[in-house]
Amino acid sequence: MRICFIQSQGHMYSGGQGVYLHYVSRELAALGHDVHVIAGVPYPEVAPDVNLHKLKTFSFWSYLDGFDEYAYRTHPLLFFHPVNLFEFATTRYTLTSLLNIFTLRAYAKLNELERDLPFDIIHDNQTLGYGTWLMKQRGRAVVANIHHPLAIDRQNALAQAKNIAARVSRMLWYPWVMQHWVAARLDHIITGSDASAASIVEAVGIPREGITAIHDGVETDVFRPLPDVQPERNSVLFVGNSEDRNKGIRYLLEALSQLRAEVPFHLTVVQHPGSKGAPRLVQQLGLHGRVTFLEQLSTDELVRVYNRAQLLVSPSLYEGFGLPAAEALACGTPVIATTAGALPEIVEEGVSGVLVPPGAVQPLAAAVAELLQQPERCAEMGASGARRVRERFSWRRTAEETLALYEEVLGRAPGHEGPLRRHVQADAAL
Repeated sequence: MRICFIQSQGHMYSGGQGVYLHYVSRELAALGHDVHVIAGVPYPEVAPDVNLHKLKTFSFWSYLDGFDEYAYRTHPLLFFHPVNLFEFATTRYTLTSLLNIFTLRAYAKLNELERDLPFDIIHDNQTLGYGTWLMKQRGRAVVANIHHPLAIDRQNALAQAKNIAARVSRMLWYPWVMQHWVAARLDHIITGSDASAASIVEAVGIPREGITAIHDGVETDVFRPLPDVQPERNSVLFVGNSEDRNKGIRYLLEALSQLRAEVPFHLTVVQHPGSKGAPRLVQQLGLHGRVTFLEQLSTDELVRVYNRAQLLVSPSLYEGFGLPAAEALACGTPVIATTAGALPEIVEEGVSGVLVPPGAVQPLAAAVAELLQQPERCAEMGASGARRVRERFSWRRTAEETLALYEEVLGRAPGHEGPLRRHVQADAAL
């Protein structure tokens, strides 16, 4: 099968979508399929047998993520092309423009790649711009990931906004219409958990039969307990995009500030390069000296960081899957997580970790204090979590289930539009 993935920001440091792209494309190629990726800056790292097509974009965020690409490998006149100027000016303030312009560029690139041989299926990794709809309009089979609805991110961001200006900024940033409109017109939607599938039905209005929940995986040959690394007493770990309000690092820092006079602890934050919000909050809360920030770790370094932690905290307001929680468990590190989204599908309450309500500082502080004082219990929970991840979550399984979905979509009889298209036609008839 000839498969093409579409992703606006492809590097694993861009978040879970980049991790998903790397491993699923690798596993599909290992299963013998011809896999291509069209991706923008920061470009992904792909397996040797995956074909990467780098798509130069001119968004505000592309300049920040790939300075060398634009400073040394871009003709100066390109910066003054009207489309590129428009992209740079608008993407600072709205994600809609970033995703839409990328998919329109990807649509043109896809047409170029298909001059000799068409793709069997297009797999959009939650860009869902109008260019993705154009791909479908050309008669291609198109499926898409919605790792979780951005409407949830928007709701959480608005709830945390402290003034009118911040609320307006958040309202302008998130797509309100485009992604929902495009998603409803594709062949099928893939998501990473049952919880996320339910959220998509509620937030996007797509019928449940048009969504397949396929759990993400963990590279358990890499993310594993290391016999030469022992957990450091009173060490707490956070891994994720600290600039993403949905990840809830504010609540973790506020919880630790309540414990600073009672419980010894040291927090390590593994975050996106250049993130400024969490360091500022550490200073405001008086936690300087008790927090270490790490950026741009290799995978081997990240595995050692997981193994050195007594526990990982995932204080998210919502998770479509929760890769850091799953990776930590795979390394034998227990997890304190919230009950938001898919996290209860990964963390077993009282067995591999502790679950607390999202956005609640006091229960989070109590759970951290309790587990830090029980290193033996942490070790038992970590061992249980590692066994669970090895048994239930693997990228090969994710790829095989994704391939089965591709075959189902491609096997539909001519003229059969599938549940999403029927849903759109029903709406149009009303």
